Amino acid sequence: MISFPNAKINLGLNIIRKREDGYHDLETVFYPILIKDVVEIIQNNTDCSISEIKSNELKIEFSNSGLPVEIDHKNNLCVKAYHLLKKNFPKLPSVKIHLHKNIPMGAGLGGGSADAAFTLKLLNTKFDLHLSDEQLINYALQLGSDCPFFIINRPCFATSRGEKMEEIKLDLSAYKFVIVNPGIHVSTAWAFAQIIPQQPKSSIKDIIQQPVANWKDLLKNDFEESVMNEYSAIRQIKKIFYNAGATYVSMSGSGSTVYGIFEKNNHPEINFPSNYFMQIL
Repeated sequence: MISFPNAKINLGLNIIRKREDGYHDLETVFYPILIKDVVEIIQNNTDCSISEIKSNELKIEFSNSGLPVEIDHKNNLCVKAYHLLKKNFPKLPSVKIHLHKNIPMGAGLGGGSADAAFTLKLLNTKFDLHLSDEQLINYALQLGSDCPFFIINRPCFATSRGEKMEEIKLDLSAYKFVIVNPGIHVSTAWAFAQIIPQQPKSSIKDIIQQPVANWKDLLKNDFEESVMNEYSAIRQIKKIFYNAGATYVSMSGSGSTVYGIFEKNNHPEINFPSNYFMQIL
């Protein structure tokens, strides 16, 4: 069984307070975009070893292709998703998981989170676990703060750690997106350490209902200032987009991806170094 986990961008991102559990309360709008990975899961009919049978554990095989996955396979979120369900569904059979990676990692696009959430959904469907969306969201939150969004996978206003979501109506069909990632890995932990949480003057939920032309002066990503001060190449992308006539430009998540929203009749001539990832959607 195959699925196609898609990426997301953040339309605005406010870090409001640090919680006693070490996480941060935030608000943002998650918006799905059509840059996709591929996840395939098949049942593994390879015979288990004696040690695996004695420990009542079944074998899971993981492989990958496409963009490099810079993490041990045992720590990959797809594998973690399987083991998370296995705890509550001990009869879940052995599987082979293959991940083809198109979404850049550590880029603020939620690719790893999407892979994890779609793995949960695949396993639920393939092996008839009969989990509701609410139950899948609870599992997804154990894998990462962005993961629950990909269970719903429609535009959502998100609060708390990102797991409290309210679907919103947001029609951006009159626009196209240009997505650029310069290949810079921004540490999420480092990015949070630069932030002084504060209550925003206006909620993103209200700002997002205004015309896109108004977003430039109102819709902010709290990570941008520190990340762009540290990595001038990211700031330069934003400048190039606005010079090319973008209606709105922002960094997604904690970076390093920058997206520009252009009117569909605008065909900007934009040139970036050949090692940059770029997609027009």
